[in-house]
Amino acid sequence: MTPTVEEFHGPASEWDDFVRRQAGWTHFHQFAWRDIMQSVMGHECVYYAARDQTGAISGVLPLVHVRSFLFGHYLVSLPFVNYGGPLGSPDSVSLLMDKAAEAYRSTGAKALEIRARTEQPVSLAASHDKVTVTLPLPSGESESLWKGFPAKLRSQIRRPMKEGIEVRFGSDQVAPFYSVFAHHMRDLGTPALSEKFFRAIAGTFGESVWFGCAYHQGQPVAGGAGFVWGTEFEMTWASSLLAYKRMSPNMLLYWSFMERAISQGLTVFNFGRCTPEGGTHRFKRQWGGRDETLWWYRLPSGEGRATPSPDAGVYALAARMWRRLPLGVATALGPRIVRGIP
Repeated sequence: MTPTVEEFHGPASEWDDFVRRQAGWTHFHQFAWRDIMQSVMGHECVYYAARDQTGAISGVLPLVHVRSFLFGHYLVSLPFVNYGGPLGSPDSVSLLMDKAAEAYRSTGAKALEIRARTEQPVSLAASHDKVTVTLPLPSGESESLWKGFPAKLRSQIRRPMKEGIEVRFGSDQVAPFYSVFAHHMRDLGTPALSEKFFRAIAGTFGESVWFGCAYHQGQPVAGGAGFVWGTEFEMTWASSLLAYKRMSPNMLLYWSFMERAISQGLTVFNFGRCTPEGGTHRFKRQWGGRDETLWWYRLPSGEGRATPSPDAGVYALAARMWRRLPLGVATALGPRIVRGIP
């Protein structure tokens, strides 16, 4: 029998138990992200479930309505992070994608964007303008990974060590991480997510979210935050201060995250999404990982980016202006703007 699709109203445990049994699940498929999107970001969430004839879940799709006066209305799975999309049997996935397309048309949204990691069994065209880079991690110890790096890369990691930079991990690193992150985003000309968002993540996900900072003489100069699911770690956000670029604190930061992942028995280090052949992509590839092309399904199709990009048109002009704002002003205003840029 054909599965039926409905809005999910069951317990979070039913959703999460199903998600964790699916190939290709990610941290962002977990039900607790719904509370963060609603309570912190202020966006309506509609989580769909397909059920078989016995009433058991056969597929899920988290979907978020991102609305703002400045940018309009978008339907995204999942905004502000790298992955989302449907999980489940091929028939269920197809029905869930049809449901998302129906919601897009019926609500008058400007666009629908489904951020799948892999190809989906649907007829909707996919965009491949984003990739991630993944690096296999050795079992047990980090020495073999270190020895496999080119000499130039090892030298770049040693440089911040020689400068006395140290890396610390823990939930107490949220505030120093955010101080670097907000500064870095201002320098890029991009509004930053709120500190409240990151504190909610830390409070919700516990040991499955890592915050780490690199320090020079007690001052945080680089920071990273990311998630563990299965045997994989993804570095979702990373930043460093331009004033310390010569010391390359970000190199030691990434290496420290890799060492931590290996010590906890993880087998994949995911560098997070980026634009192919851009500077961030080149930085990630130098570690020896491989590209994974992402499958982002969009409506309307054939019209470029579905969601706003800070690199395009009027947004590029706004970015140049944003870089000139005092840091305090940018940090205060940024979260109010970026909540509408999924």
